Amino acid sequence: MKILGIDSSSLVASVAVVTDDVVTAEFTANFKKTHSQTLLPMLDQLGQLIEMDMKTLDAIAVAAGPGSFTGLRIGAATAKGLGLALDKPLVAVPTLEALAYNLWGCTGVVCPMLDARRDQVYTGVYRVQGGNIEEKDHLRLPEIVLDQCAMDIAELMRTLEKIGEPVTFLGDGVPVFRARIEAELKTPYEFAPAQNNRQRAASVAALGMEYVKQGRIVSAAEFRPDYLRKSQAEREREERQG
Repeated sequence: MKILGIDSSSLVASVAVVTDDVVTAEFTANFKKTHSQTLLPMLDQLGQLIEMDMKTLDAIAVAAGPGSFTGLRIGAATAKGLGLALDKPLVAVPTLEALAYNLWGCTGVVCPMLDARRDQVYTGVYRVQGGNIEEKDHLRLPEIVLDQCAMDIAELMRTLEKIGEPVTFLGDGVPVFRARIEAELKTPYEFAPAQNNRQRAASVAALGMEYVKQGRIVSAAEFRPDYLRKSQAEREREERQG
């Protein structure tokens, strides 16, 4: 099975191809350019590098949110365009679940965090150490302890202390709230290293492959990003209107 993965849900732009259990190619950049400038050229270069015929893809997995509203829209438009042109199904992979998948095999719980501004994070809590594959029908899926949501950082720390397990943090919310975590969190914790602490399309594609095995696919026309909450512009307009 060959899956194309796309993640543009934050400042990171990432595309990858996973063929069965091998990352065939991955192109990731974390630089201050808009995804409209980077995503399609990255896809083109990746395809040329591995001489890939897009028609050989089985599905296109895309980080479906939450995250940057603009980034999610660009990723969705790119995936939907490819899906329609190639007549391929799409796989909507939750952004935070894919981010946690970077740390497959990690003990304790994994807590990805994306900065959602106003002292909030997009977050979730997952167990990714695997387990009895017979119980999972040979699927490598994270166990969801707390499904992805928008949450105040103080509430997140209280939640983690109630769970009471060692936690590994990753995501672009870490540098924003690291000092506060270090000062206030009583549960044992650590921070993921550089090679694993941001979004990777390889994780989106690999997790998307597990979803395909479950039949969790949609048509390109059906796919919609999951923003979790209204955009800042919408919220500010509602506040002005009382």
